[in-house]
This record gives sequence, C-alpha cells and structure tokens, in this order.
Amino acid sequence: MKKIYNPYREIEGYNCFGCSQTNPIGLKLDFFETDEGVLAKWIPTPDYEGYHNVLHGGIQATILDEVGNWILPIKIGSAGVTRKMDVHYLESVYISHGELTIKAKLIEMTKNIAHVEVWIEDVDGRVKSKAFVEYFVFPEEIARKKFYFPGKEKFRKE
Repeated sequence: MKKIYNPYREIEGYNCFGCSQTNPIGLKLDFFETDEGVLAKWIPTPDYEGYHNVLHGGIQATILDEVGNWILPIKIGSAGVTRKMDVHYLESVYISHGELTIKAKLIEMTKNIAHVEVWIEDVDGRVKSKAFVEYFVFPEEIARKKFYFPGKEKFRKE
C-alpha cells in the first residue's frame, strides 16, 4: 500500500469537499494505492451525523463517490465525472464505532466508461454500504484542459 499524493492541493483556491485538507467542513480524505485499487481511511464525527450516532447516508454516498473517482487518475490515468451511481446501504454506520476503511476497485472499462465497485468497512471489517459507480472518463488531453488533470505521474510524487 502506497500513499497517493494529491496534486490538486497545489491549485490556488482548491476546496474539494472530499479531499481538500483546507476545507473547514470537508472530509479531508487521503488515499492509498493498493494492488486492487484505491483505499482511504476516515474517522467519522458527529458533524456528519443523520440520526443520533449514525453517519448520514448522503455523506456515505459522497465518500463512496470520492474514493471511487480516485481510481481514474491512479489506475486509468485520466479524470472523469460520475455518470451513474447505485448505492446499497447494508447496515447503519455508527459514528462512535471508530475508523472506517473505504475501498474501490476497477471492475472494467467499456469504451470511455469506468465501472467501479466501492465499499465502506467498519473497524471489524464488516461492509456497511457499497456502491457500483460508472464514471465517464475523459481523454487525457480534455482532462488536462478542463479539469486541471496534471498527469498520472504527479499522483506518485514522493
């Protein structure tokens, strides 16, 4: 497992809700590359609560989408946008239960669509929610021009 460098942090005004470390209300996710895909760890707080002590479902969906999207620069070498997302909430995610692990893997590429599976595990390794996401992947030239994609190599900065 290797930490992924986030080159978007170098862009002035960068404020992604999912991965900017300076967004005061954001999730501040960091990512790691695995043999299978991408992984993030995150400790939920009451700021993201729905019912008392339960992580809000919309926040779960956001986390699933964010981690899944990081497959694109790391395993495909471009950027893209969410085309379709099918979320399955299997069990409540209790905020007081501690750190979550979010894992994503590329299932297949069909033309310019990346099919990605993403899931949230609790500290005991139980899958709490999962999603099947389709991302529209832009050709690298368009990703660089419109989405500030810096090139795959920038994510591997030591």
